[in-house]
Amino acid sequence: MKGKATSFDIAYRAGVSQSTVSRALSGSPLVNAQTRQRIERIARELNYKVDKNASNLRSQQSGTLALLFFEDPTPDESHINPFFLSMLGSITRACARHGYDLLVSFQQFSDDWHADYEDSRKADGLILLGYGDYMPYCSKLEKLVAQGTHFVRWGPVLPDQPGISIGCDNHDGGKAMGAHLVAQGRRRIAFLGTITPDCPEFLARYRGHAEALAAAGLSAPAALQVDAISTEEAGYAAACTLLARRQPFDAIFAASDLIAMGAMQALADHGLRVPEDVAVTGFDDIPMARFAQPPLTTVLQDTQRAGELLVETLLRLIRNEPAESRLLPARLVIRRSCGAGGSPSARQGARAASARSPAHPGKTPRRRAPARSPSAPRPRTR
Repeated sequence: MKGKATSFDIAYRAGVSQSTVSRALSGSPLVNAQTRQRIERIARELNYKVDKNASNLRSQQSGTLALLFFEDPTPDESHINPFFLSMLGSITRACARHGYDLLVSFQQFSDDWHADYEDSRKADGLILLGYGDYMPYCSKLEKLVAQGTHFVRWGPVLPDQPGISIGCDNHDGGKAMGAHLVAQGRRRIAFLGTITPDCPEFLARYRGHAEALAAAGLSAPAALQVDAISTEEAGYAAACTLLARRQPFDAIFAASDLIAMGAMQALADHGLRVPEDVAVTGFDDIPMARFAQPPLTTVLQDTQRAGELLVETLLRLIRNEPAESRLLPARLVIRRSCGAGGSPSARQGARAASARSPAHPGKTPRRRAPARSPSAPRPRTR
């Protein structure tokens, strides 16, 4: 063949119309899998490349999706929750598979971020990660719906919420972790994480945890719950507050891995061993969880599948196809911080050590180093 191959050349060889070739190469579900594969094979043989500028001009679309990160408090200057960083790779790969470019933008909640991305044709749709205080965030989602913006977000799946969400089954994840700690012989389990409607994911994890305790005939006392946002510093401060209350506890279920890691440092600074004196667990399974000392038992959120679903769902909205919110299952990841896997004698020793810990009022604490004031968080060196 002389010259550059066109979609008409592919259509001739495949025995289909040129419009069918265009739909197949753009990923349209209107073309069956067998026909799409035949068209893609012929396109490769002819070294055919889609002219994105011409295609976008015809469709009045930019061929770009926008990923909006919302700032989170972090010890460094990134202000990005590490949980979302693992999702970014999956979103990027999914966009590439579907022939879309990805525009990544960092936003503050105070910005008018909801106003003009799609209207100005910067992007055909928005993927939203992070939200901080849920209630004001929700009001901006309502404005996106009102102006007809195509968007999908990672977050809680709630009744009557504005727009479409892809999220984790936080309730079942919290319930599974609570049941696991009970199965390990823990009876006084603290929860670190804010449980107001402004933090619906943490609230769902707490409710699942409390349900598991109730099923075992145990309670979740208010004195064993301390509010915390998802940072190591907040986890450290929350654990110090918990210790200062002088209420006995033998386990901590933290609403995020970052909170758990801060709590582990606070326990160490107060002479407590994990898991011998206090079991500690988290939620998220961020990459650094496996490298904590001891490695952190947690609840895995499937960031790879989440990224794929966010992109696929947004593209369905852009094509005016049916789309709905989805909950992904949560899965326990058992490591050493909860005390699982040890011998019966080791577990008995852990319970005995727990009875001597400063988590039990009136007992003499074992100190490995001079304790800091519970109200003064200890900065961590990275």
